[in-house]
Amino acid sequence: MKTLFQYNWQVRNDWFAWCEDVPEDELLKARIGGVGGILETLFHIVYMEYSWIHSVMQGKAEFEQEPFEAYRSVRQVRDLSIQFHAEVEPFVKLWSSEMELKELTLLRNNGEWITYKHGEIMRHVIAHEIHHIGQLSVWAREIGREPITANLLRRGLFD
Repeated sequence: MKTLFQYNWQVRNDWFAWCEDVPEDELLKARIGGVGGILETLFHIVYMEYSWIHSVMQGKAEFEQEPFEAYRSVRQVRDLSIQFHAEVEPFVKLWSSEMELKELTLLRNNGEWITYKHGEIMRHVIAHEIHHIGQLSVWAREIGREPITANLLRRGLFD
């Protein structure tokens, strides 16, 4: 579990570096099949990880999410990622098998109560980011750029 979070964080940082050489209009351009464009998708990834782990699972104060419009540069989204990472990483590092089945009951928007297990939520957060990274890869190719490798191998995660 921890390894996959480390993987996602590395890949995310690689995408931020990749964005440095892409024209701003390409980063902000609305694209088909996602939550917006390249930069807005990175913003969405960062915010959702923080929301699930920091706010929902740990019950800490929710980030008063400003709209993406307040984070329209690579620097701003990267800085938000760094800030949120510092608050999420300790929880991930302390993850243990005893936490897997801990239950969390939430009230959905439709008034229905739903119960999730912590292990289920953590895996959802991992899969969510991997899904969106796949979208970024497709969009990168659409603009004629080589995407960041999604390879888990050779990232030093098992050294």
